[in-house]
Amino acid sequence: NAFRNEIAPRSGLLRVREFTMAEIEHFVKEDDKSHPKFVDVAGMTANLLSAKSQGSTGEVVQMTFGDAVGSRTINNETLGYYMARTQLFLLAAGVKPARLRFRQHQSNEMAHYASDCWDAEIHTSYGWVECVGHADRSCFDLSQHSKASGVSLQVWEDFKDGPRMVDTVVPTINKGLLGKNFRNHAQKIIQHFESIADEDAMAMQAALEKDGSAKLTINGEDFQITKDMIAFVKTQKKINGRNFTPHVIEPSFGLGRIIYSILEHNYYVREGDEQRGVLSLPPILAPVKVSVLPLRTDAEYRPFAPRISKLLKEHGLSNKVDENASIGRRYARTDEIGIPFGITIDPDTLKDDTVTLRERDTTKQIRIPISEVAPTLQRLCDATITWETVCEKYPAFVTKLED
Repeated sequence: NAFRNEIAPRSGLLRVREFTMAEIEHFVKEDDKSHPKFVDVAGMTANLLSAKSQGSTGEVVQMTFGDAVGSRTINNETLGYYMARTQLFLLAAGVKPARLRFRQHQSNEMAHYASDCWDAEIHTSYGWVECVGHADRSCFDLSQHSKASGVSLQVWEDFKDGPRMVDTVVPTINKGLLGKNFRNHAQKIIQHFESIADEDAMAMQAALEKDGSAKLTINGEDFQITKDMIAFVKTQKKINGRNFTPHVIEPSFGLGRIIYSILEHNYYVREGDEQRGVLSLPPILAPVKVSVLPLRTDAEYRPFAPRISKLLKEHGLSNKVDENASIGRRYARTDEIGIPFGITIDPDTLKDDTVTLRERDTTKQIRIPISEVAPTLQRLCDATITWETVCEKYPAFVTKLED
């Protein structure tokens, strides 16, 4: 969970002091931010509101992720890849495509260390709401952690083309003289010289040659170093690789805002009947996948509901048996709590071991054998087949029981 004490709570559940987040930290090399799977999403189209557009026309442009990265509208492939994966996730969860866009941070809101930032914004009754942030945070995070902890967070990379000869600076340290002059501080001065960057070493060497001494500052303490204590010499050495601090691409999801947006996008009332609300959650997201609805409670009907419920559970499908009230009223109340499919046990079930299968949003029904209903529903809920495909395979069932 995240906490923002400075927040003034408002806008219902959208702006609160405590909220749940989900984040990805994807580390990349500073000179290679390509992604091996970017090709899989490069052809996807997104609604993009760039920083340049915000400063002029304010136009949202439809562009493929491949074109956006190719034109440097989006800084690099890895950032573009995670933006595309975020779009796939939000659409699968029920966000409406026309009400989703990516807005690029303008220069006056971009963090000083960031290379590029895009927010996935979802349109709600409160306007456009930032729900997922995507930031190329360069090497800032690891550099700051390393600086505060004193622990190196660099990684080693072997050169692909083999060893190289490189220029380097080697210190010659008079440890005895340093110890005599600085006593308890000598060790940290020696450690500093042993890890000093080449450019800093040569700057100190120039000062020592010019003035005979130079000031060294370590953690706010100043030490006067003389040329008989240290000398730096340029040389060459063979190296097999390099140490570097990785850059990080960070998608950050505000789960509360996403859930709120999904609920708002997917609740509506049936046309012509304001009393019949529908929570149109995608099957993959709905907590209860199927309602089992016997038309009657006579003895000959009773074995079917437990049998069907057991088959559904064996296929990992949560279900609810509802035997009370008219079938139309039962359809209505399962629609209202977001159950995407309904199985009705009717007189024909007793004759041929088939049931009707109803889809919530279209209210269309098909006739299907009990032996095939659970595997079919499993594939529908996993989104590996569509309702249209099922309707082509099985005969339609027409009823007036919706009323």
